[in-house]
Amino acid sequence: MTVEIAARGAAKEAIDRTVPQLVDDLVASRITAQDETLWGPDAEAEASIRLGWTEAVAVSEPLVEEIIELRDQLREAGVNHIVLGGMGGSSLAPEVITRTQGVDLTVLDSTDPGQVRAALSDRLATTAVVISSKSGSTVETDSQKRVYEAAFREIGIDPAERIVVVTDPGSPLDRSAREDGYRVFNADPNVGGRYSALTAFGLVPSGLAGADIRELLDEAEAVTLQLAQDSPTNPGLILGAVMAGTKPLKDKLVIVADGTHIRGFADWAEQLIAESTGKHGTGILPVVAGPDAPEVTHPPADVQVVRLVADAAATREVNEGEVEISGSLGAQLLVWEYATAVAGRLLGINPFDQPDVESAKAAARGMLDDRPAPTPPLFTDDGIEVRGDIGQGQQTLDGALQALLGSLGSDGYVAIHAYTDRTAYPELESLRDAVARRTGRPVTFGWGPRFLHSTGQFHKGGPAVGVFLQLLAPSADDVEIPGRPFTFGELIAAQAAGDATVLAEHGRPVLTLTLTDVAAGAAALRRLLG
Repeated sequence: MTVEIAARGAAKEAIDRTVPQLVDDLVASRITAQDETLWGPDAEAEASIRLGWTEAVAVSEPLVEEIIELRDQLREAGVNHIVLGGMGGSSLAPEVITRTQGVDLTVLDSTDPGQVRAALSDRLATTAVVISSKSGSTVETDSQKRVYEAAFREIGIDPAERIVVVTDPGSPLDRSAREDGYRVFNADPNVGGRYSALTAFGLVPSGLAGADIRELLDEAEAVTLQLAQDSPTNPGLILGAVMAGTKPLKDKLVIVADGTHIRGFADWAEQLIAESTGKHGTGILPVVAGPDAPEVTHPPADVQVVRLVADAAATREVNEGEVEISGSLGAQLLVWEYATAVAGRLLGINPFDQPDVESAKAAARGMLDDRPAPTPPLFTDDGIEVRGDIGQGQQTLDGALQALLGSLGSDGYVAIHAYTDRTAYPELESLRDAVARRTGRPVTFGWGPRFLHSTGQFHKGGPAVGVFLQLLAPSADDVEIPGRPFTFGELIAAQAAGDATVLAEHGRPVLTLTLTDVAAGAAALRRLLG
């Protein structure tokens, strides 16, 4: 099935006005030809080594048999459970692939001790682990690898028999993993993590878990020729115009799953768009929302709603001002990658770098090195500890929330960052809609620390209009990281504190709430938010 897009209102006007110029500029064929000059002189060096995703289908095809062969070997050895240790695009692509195909894959993209412990206690004796990292220096992924190595040894299993590594050729992880006897799959080094869905990073964990990765590549291949053509019907150009061509710019892109068979796609698209476009004070903020979300039923003027549907406007007219898009998963992955690259050109930014992601990592490392004494709360209300400059002078949780949300501008957004176990406390996501109703503004929700590798770039490098609500829930049962002087609990605390520090340094208002009892704290917040 090809990708179909239907639009009305400002999005349709943007398509009609922008796509002809993109066609005249040969943007589609130049992206396919890996022309690094498309995004200006400042982007050329990075773009010259980041366009390999345009040929991912062809490059990845030889991997399919290798992955299937290893899957069969693992099954013969009694393995019936695959865990993925990865962050950002390395985890979000396999998650959407396996969820869409109904395949079991445990995605460990967290440093929360509870989530780590739950993964370790789930079928360890029959588990194989995929460790995915371009360099291997990612602290989360390195910690996940260390804890699984120790766990396997403890039950008498050689880690080399159960750990599979996906990384760039020649990376530190590539060298150390081969020396230690691990099975290694190399990905194309000319593909950034968020564009890597159709490379080894997306295919290896998905395929080992049982997904039909050959079908996925076939779906992508079916749209490859269309995406390469300088044509007004090219879905990559059309979607790129929707993202970044409206005038005035609707820079909040609300992505709604509404009838599509694809599960979790908006979360993957969120990290692709936010990290690619949010820099130099500009960007497109993706917002993952449901069909009944306030941003959808009563969209502000700067919101563009995009619905992921089964058939784009096949049996009805598109809602005024909205966009509908349909298609197979493999095709959609490639279309959204092209569209994001197109959006970068329209915005005048480099869609392949992430200059502000490192700042939060450096701040977290500093916290782990210096081990500053915990900051005492300003006060505690309803069992919730309140911290942050925005809460100064307040004496109640309600007052602190009002101070934060009262700092929200007419073009702003709220970002909720939950540094806790997303598998144990999914109810925290319900706070997103509550805050959106309360403020009438777009609200994003991110699980920490995984969002640091994606939307974290937008929050620091994009327009300075966000206000930030951190939710922390310390685990009573910490987990050691073998060979490291810090625990998982200390790591996630440092990541939260480090990000709050960097956001504050960028002039963003931050309120940090520590929920000593998550269920009770979430209920208290819902009551206060109305």
